[in-house]
Amino acid sequence: MAIREIHVTGYRSVRSLRLHLSQINVLTGANATGKTNLYNSVFLLAKAAAGGFAQVVAEEGGMPSVLWAGARKSRSMGSIRMEPVRMTLGIKTDTFSYELVCGLPKQSGNEKSAFSLDPEVKEERVWMDAPHGLKVTFFERSPKGAWILDNDERLADYTGELLPTESVLSQLREPHLYPELSSLRTEISRWRFYHHFRTDPESPLRHPQVGVRTPVLAHDGRDLAAALQTINEVGQSQDLHEAIRQAFPGASLEIEHDEDTGMFAVLLRMPGLRRALRARELSDGTLRYLCLLAALLSPHPPSLLALNEPETSLHPDLLEPLAKQLVNAGKYSQLWVVTHSQRLAELVEKFSGESPIKLELIGGETRVMGQRTVEESEEEAG
Repeated sequence: MAIREIHVTGYRSVRSLRLHLSQINVLTGANATGKTNLYNSVFLLAKAAAGGFAQVVAEEGGMPSVLWAGARKSRSMGSIRMEPVRMTLGIKTDTFSYELVCGLPKQSGNEKSAFSLDPEVKEERVWMDAPHGLKVTFFERSPKGAWILDNDERLADYTGELLPTESVLSQLREPHLYPELSSLRTEISRWRFYHHFRTDPESPLRHPQVGVRTPVLAHDGRDLAAALQTINEVGQSQDLHEAIRQAFPGASLEIEHDEDTGMFAVLLRMPGLRRALRARELSDGTLRYLCLLAALLSPHPPSLLALNEPETSLHPDLLEPLAKQLVNAGKYSQLWVVTHSQRLAELVEKFSGESPIKLELIGGETRVMGQRTVEESEEEAG
């Protein structure tokens, strides 16, 4: 269930942007053009489905901090007033469309809530485009209430069942009654995001960890050794070790396992050295590259794999093998990659044929180079 289109309005530097996605999507642009904002908008949708949407918004500074702060157009309805401040996050997949509209919470009475920075879901809907221009709506929430379509195709009132700060996808009760919503939630929950791998001396990556079979690397890479060993044991050992050789000619990866304690540790044997180097001795870039390999060679590839600045700390010589691994992973997962490296973007384009998405900042607004805004398109059509 790949994302075919993403629509974001009112989020930080993104005033209004609609983006059609391919199998491999690489976002580039100068600092402060909004690359991370677009990345985070997809991450927010994932949290909306899994639960914890309000917490992530709070960690970004609360709803007032994430809303578009630029100029807003006025609307005339008998008198001039400003359009409401809203953040819209929407996607269109192969099957479903989903839209979440949030704003500041309403204040009742003279008492101000301690949770005034929380997001409040103003509108939410899930639908499917049917033949002949028809649309089948499975869920809709608005200020007037919420209704849901069950598996018997009956409309049910869902008003009062939902927390105002969270998506319906994270609050479904008896999900078997709502198979379409349950399917969408399950698919979104399989998206994976890798923002950053800690490599400081105290990072779990640098020390042995208790391990279990790990087909999916943790978001912070703390189970790296177990994840790499899992790749070894499920028949992808050749791919993993070939990737190591491409990046570090003459090197070989070893995973140390203590059967008594269940501890796993990463070792890398380099040419010319008498002993293998332990994770605590590896450079930041080498350790992060091993994490990227574990994510990209996962035995259970996700429908969407998102990487934020994967080139961080990598030597320029590693960009070509990384690009090859990204393109290979794109055969099994839709990729959403944000990078400052023009070289990495060019290499991915070379190996995949997919041109990067270049962002720019115009008047404080994130824009896709060469793409008209909605208003510009409407003016041209008019």
